[in-house]
Amino acid sequence: MQQRWMSWMRPFSRCRYFPFQQCGSSRVVPISRTFHSSQPQWQEDRRPLRKELKQAAKAAKRASSPPAPEKQDLLDEWELTVGIEIHAQLNAARKLFSSASTVATSEPNSNVSAFDIALPGSLPVFQPAVVLPALRAAIVLGCNIEPVSYFDRKHYFYHDQPAGYQITQYYHPFARDGLVTLTSDDGLEEGRVVEVHIKQVQLEQDTARSQEEDEHTTLVDFNRCGQALVEIISLPNLHSPREAAAYVRKVQSLLYAVDAVTTGMEQGGLRADVNVSVRRRNGDSDGGFEYSGVSGLGQRTEIKNLSTLKGIEDAIKAERDRQIRLLESGGVVEPETRGWSLTHPHETRRLRGKEGEVDYRYMPDADIPPLSFDLDLINHVARSMPPTPAVLVRHLVQDYGLSVTDARTLESLDDGERLIYFQEVVAELLSLNAPEVNETDVGKIAGNWVLHEVGSLFSTDESMWSSDRIPAKSLAHIIHQLRKNAITGASAKLILKLIFDGDDRQVSDIIRQEELMYVEMSPETYETIARDIIQNHPQQVKDIVEKGKIGKLQFLMGQMMRHPRRSEMSAPEAEKTLRRLIMGEKS
Repeated sequence: MQQRWMSWMRPFSRCRYFPFQQCGSSRVVPISRTFHSSQPQWQEDRRPLRKELKQAAKAAKRASSPPAPEKQDLLDEWELTVGIEIHAQLNAARKLFSSASTVATSEPNSNVSAFDIALPGSLPVFQPAVVLPALRAAIVLGCNIEPVSYFDRKHYFYHDQPAGYQITQYYHPFARDGLVTLTSDDGLEEGRVVEVHIKQVQLEQDTARSQEEDEHTTLVDFNRCGQALVEIISLPNLHSPREAAAYVRKVQSLLYAVDAVTTGMEQGGLRADVNVSVRRRNGDSDGGFEYSGVSGLGQRTEIKNLSTLKGIEDAIKAERDRQIRLLESGGVVEPETRGWSLTHPHETRRLRGKEGEVDYRYMPDADIPPLSFDLDLINHVARSMPPTPAVLVRHLVQDYGLSVTDARTLESLDDGERLIYFQEVVAELLSLNAPEVNETDVGKIAGNWVLHEVGSLFSTDESMWSSDRIPAKSLAHIIHQLRKNAITGASAKLILKLIFDGDDRQVSDIIRQEELMYVEMSPETYETIARDIIQNHPQQVKDIVEKGKIGKLQFLMGQMMRHPRRSEMSAPEAEKTLRRLIMGEKS
């Protein structure tokens, strides 16, 4: 019993908080902006940040050597089972139970209230603004919203949780029974469908952020402490590392699409804990455990705080392989919490024994009343939510005539800014054309220019996307002039490049001043230019005539479109002239 008590108390006992001073205005502020947690010499070894970075550099060097053969995603003799708990910061201006701001700042401990750091006498005050993003998250995940939910205290001692407990919703969460469906659109094999059932979605507090300075000191920033999270708990329905990463990726995109969250894994706004177990496919004694109604599973372990999609996949593979090696050698998988890091991607390490419900001593929070949702509010949020990525892609394909590939690319680029830009270009094009022209008539050409021509300029320039470089109105006018054959494609690209490089003239002024207006070239001139090109490239002409290599015609077309008078040429007319002279085709 004494040993277990020390294992609980050790992280808490090494916390050292700075004293506070009382100001004249009775406002309590920390003397130091940075809280410290000091680790005594007897504390077990932990890798400081600088050592982690050095290890990462060594790992990168080792990556240049031939990698070891990787196990297949689905194994023949063993079945992997994965359940995932996703923690996502909600898009709310205030914390869950205090009015402290959630706006990101580089100054540690600057957005902190008395309740966030558990000052005596401070009480939680529920912030209603977190309700809307929480409801959007639950609805987009297909959950049923509970009319009444309750908050519980989850007790554990660690320096990132100053109260000694976390406020969460363990027994009575606000949403249950969701569903996320994975298909080939999410990276699965063609025709494969995986349904991941969500057990519950609960509101809870985030913890403080820790940063190890050296082997003996950890800095603690409480700006994040108390921010509103949703914890999304899935059933163990996943059976491959790749599908697990695909599930987290899809949940992240759904939450972001409906404005439930502001950042994803890359910015630290979403983290995942994965529960991993294995069992033999022949159904012997390796699978005798049950989790959330799913029976016949192996003993699970939990890997905490995974913050990248690649990390989720690699951590699951490492733990899967460890458990299989252990079972094949006659060992037993222990229920425990394990860690994974980039510096050792092929292994997990034990952190502590797995806590259960009894260890956390859940109890109702007596300071917080029940949370009740009115049905009218739920219906209003559901009706007013932004469309999901799948709905947007379907809309772009059906209403704008884009290919599925272009639609998915447009939806996913630049946090939606490229899609908004595309819609502005289409709207401007519709205003320039006759009333009978609709989105489908101009959507495909607008999508091609936004994705490929404009995108190519940004890629070549190696600069971030900005609609200011080429205003939507300017691109629409270029496309409009091109569609009515007032300029050629080559001239359109030239105008686009001029505007991208800072030319602030109107499109019509550029066309006039640079003499780019398309004037139909006479048939005789087309023929003269074509005969010169045919004479200069006899081998290509021979391949076309004698060997039937029609593809060589495109080479000759390229030569024509590089001619000094290309701005006066029509590509269809140029090709027609070449075909007539080489193959005798009639006009």
